[in-house]
Amino acid sequence: MSLQVCVLGGTGFIGQEIVARLGAAGHDVKVLTRNPAQHRDLQVLPSVRLVRADVHDEQRLDDEFQGCDAVINLVGILNETGLGRGNGAQFRRVHTELPQKCVRACRAAGVRRYLHMSGLKADSQRGPSHYLTSKGLAEDYIREHCAAGSPEFVIFQPSVVFGPGDAFINNFASILKITPGLLPLACADAKFAPVYVGDVAAAFVTCLERKDAAGRTFQLCGPDVMTLGDIVRLTAHYLGLKRRVIPLPRTVSRVQAAVMDFVPGKPFSTDNFLSATLDSTCDRDGLAELGLERTAMRSVLPRYLQPR
Repeated sequence: MSLQVCVLGGTGFIGQEIVARLGAAGHDVKVLTRNPAQHRDLQVLPSVRLVRADVHDEQRLDDEFQGCDAVINLVGILNETGLGRGNGAQFRRVHTELPQKCVRACRAAGVRRYLHMSGLKADSQRGPSHYLTSKGLAEDYIREHCAAGSPEFVIFQPSVVFGPGDAFINNFASILKITPGLLPLACADAKFAPVYVGDVAAAFVTCLERKDAAGRTFQLCGPDVMTLGDIVRLTAHYLGLKRRVIPLPRTVSRVQAAVMDFVPGKPFSTDNFLSATLDSTCDRDGLAELGLERTAMRSVLPRYLQPR
């Protein structure tokens, strides 16, 4: 059955994979974006169209959601812009206030189902970082205001997501290529269960119509639990590089994060450090609950990491 689906954040790394799969499945997909001209490659499928819109404009959301069967919100940030540690306002605008606008607009437009991208360990009360707290506040709002099923909701909590075009692995690959011999690494003992972008996309597409998915939260993890140090070493291995990873003590990692708060682009920040104090691993296998296989990182990295 072909559905009318509106996607926010559809031009990002995960969004492009989801949009491509939705289009290939025959759904009519509308992607809201500030700059349609920069993402024309998404329109290779005839059922996908880009619409210029400010997703933070609630009235515009009301208009664009009209006639849609489902809305998918993937919009997120890893850090606040500007130098120094932010006060969390940008995280709240993107991760908390935007989902609230989406829920209200879905209800006003009669949208049947709202699919929401959150994150593992999101918690409005105990989240150690602005990132996790703001994500948790959104989950609280969605569960409270969609409890009656208007709209039905599905929440996804992935660990770190990898795949061709990701920022996570590719950033470390770039660093490793220019690092001579030794790589001091902050938060090297932080644990992750990296999940393949294709598996995340499959979960979203699967939950568009499944009745038993309504009102549920799915944790999305890959089959392997790895420390950040393990992941970086594996990246170096597939690049054909001999690099020794030197784990930095936690106190030094925090100091490094505080310094990096003032580096343009914030490759690492205090908020990132605080998020990493919690293991990004699953308590439940959400992919198995949906009948989906998990893809191991070792089977994918060789496809997009070229040995030097």
